[in-house]
Amino acid sequence: MSILIITGSGGLVGSESVKFFSKKFSKVVGIDNDMRSYFFGKSASVKKNINNLKKEFKNYKHYNFDIGDFKKVKKIFNKYNNKISFIIHSAAQPSHDWAAKEPLVDYSTNATGTLNILENMRLNCPKAKLLHFSTNKVYGDRPNFLPMSEKRKRYELKPNNKFYHNGIDESMSVDDCKHSLFGASKLAADIYCQEYIKYFNLKIGIFRGGCLTGPLHQGAELHGFLNYLIKAAKEKKTYKIFGYKGKQVRDNLHSKDVVSAIWEFYKAKNNSGVYNFGGGRKNSCSILEIIDILKKKYGINLKYKLIKSNRIGDHIWYISDMKKFKKKHKKWKIKKSLNQIIEDIINY
Repeated sequence: MSILIITGSGGLVGSESVKFFSKKFSKVVGIDNDMRSYFFGKSASVKKNINNLKKEFKNYKHYNFDIGDFKKVKKIFNKYNNKISFIIHSAAQPSHDWAAKEPLVDYSTNATGTLNILENMRLNCPKAKLLHFSTNKVYGDRPNFLPMSEKRKRYELKPNNKFYHNGIDESMSVDDCKHSLFGASKLAADIYCQEYIKYFNLKIGIFRGGCLTGPLHQGAELHGFLNYLIKAAKEKKTYKIFGYKGKQVRDNLHSKDVVSAIWEFYKAKNNSGVYNFGGGRKNSCSILEIIDILKKKYGINLKYKLIKSNRIGDHIWYISDMKKFKKKHKKWKIKKSLNQIIEDIINY
């Protein structure tokens, strides 16, 4: 029997992973206590996703507890032990602003929770493979120091700049910058994963994600920019743009492309390490550009309010350079374009 454990199984990556991997593993074990509703309110709850997974997949077993609780994590790993062959760790507190409200809860979820998973992996299933979902926020606001020019609808790197035109790669420093408390807790988790690779020779991948999105995302004002923006437009809500005149740039990757990348990672050998992970330049956009697309292509008008101050540690321009991941996983390709991502969210 081969067992897959997924933390955050009710969330975007987690629920998409259950759907994809239920056919590839004899048992899928999900851990999710719907902390998203605590973070962002009832509208962001993943209970519906969880209930749908329970009904649809007979080999899915759900557990409702906090990964910050070592004893409860230990109980699950002790139960399944060396039958566990893969762990997808996607549970997280994902917001800059929320982390500043309750730093201890943020750290317990992001850093302590990750350490609990790693240590139980080491003790119970050291031959298994783990994929940890980190974030591009481990780089703090360092990308903001790149030379940029302000265009009509977006910020862009200056053409005479020699670095990062294809996106930010893993060479960017994580030092001497403002991370936000969220970025700090995720960086701690990221480094713990790297240390468990080096100290204990565990097989671990670390995806430093850009905007991972899709129709299953329970977008909220404090997290899930593209999904929440489209939701706000459809529901005639006023969308708040925090800083940078709405010209801040993000790359976007559909959750179906995410799970296909997870599968390629699992199958490959000798591929532990850090990977910057996102939609790349072709799937990049600014907030103003998305507003234009919604209006011109779909006839959807978004009411929005520009707020001068940006979120602490937020990026002006961030595009992921995927060349390291693509070099080691040659079969993987992005299939969903930016327009297809938008359309899938609108039609969901």
